[in-house]
Amino acid sequence: MSLKRSEAERRIAAIEALVCRDVGRKTGELIAASRGDMSAAAQSLAGASTVGLITGFFVPRGDVAAPETDGPVGTALLAAGIAACGVPARIAVDTPCADAVRVAVDAAGGGVTVDEVGVGDSAGLDRLLGTWRNAGVSHAIAIERCGRSVDGRPRNMRGVDVSPWTAPLDDLFHGGPWAKLAVGDGGNEIGMGKLPAGLIARTVPNGAEIACVTSCDHLVVAGVSNWGAYGLMAALAVLRVDWRPTLARFLTAERDLAVTRAIVDKAGAVDGVTARCEATVDGFGPDIHGALIDELGRIAWGQMAD
Repeated sequence: MSLKRSEAERRIAAIEALVCRDVGRKTGELIAASRGDMSAAAQSLAGASTVGLITGFFVPRGDVAAPETDGPVGTALLAAGIAACGVPARIAVDTPCADAVRVAVDAAGGGVTVDEVGVGDSAGLDRLLGTWRNAGVSHAIAIERCGRSVDGRPRNMRGVDVSPWTAPLDDLFHGGPWAKLAVGDGGNEIGMGKLPAGLIARTVPNGAEIACVTSCDHLVVAGVSNWGAYGLMAALAVLRVDWRPTLARFLTAERDLAVTRAIVDKAGAVDGVTARCEATVDGFGPDIHGALIDELGRIAWGQMAD
């Protein structure tokens, strides 16, 4: 039995409001411009037959050279949850972030294929595109994946060209007939090209340099990209009542922390804001993430206050 449309819409709007909020990056106008896409993305994803996800953001800063904690954690939990619901899922990642994604998938519960491609391996990228097509991917989801800026180079929030550590997975994202969903939190991620021209440049620090031009069908601009993945999980639980008990096993504060700790301890992942090798994400500790996930659960499982 499904929820009445008005009730489902109310819950998903509450989910979007919780995860899509500016946490200090001056992304308020980006969030406003994409409002409503959480619902559209979830409704599309609820009918997926096979899902391909893309993630991995490498942090080269001073003595630090490691994948960041934002992205692999949320992607692995979303993929594992979807797979457990009976929808095959696979994650594409380039070599610099591949270990972190594999560790995240294992810690999340497994059941997800990881497709690795080298940074300069154009033939490998072509093969991967063929693999996704042959697998019948119906939905591609990019989560916290640095994409091409206007000059063709991927840039981090500081405006640094990260192409030496970043394969052009934009080509995979746009290379097939699948629906294209994206989650980001800063303006430089795959999918941000859907926003009105010049908006990122006008509102986000270094926006003119970093703004990603790769577009998508549905864009979720979250406060933290992992939150956007969790928002999609919660919205799917609202829309697909038959999936709800399964998704509830993956959308927990305990799993989030366990996966985060695993990629820090076993893959050397770092917080993308602090560049520290610790179980935090974008400068926020487990208390912040855990409270948000608990609230998402209350909304999705039907305990939302009037």
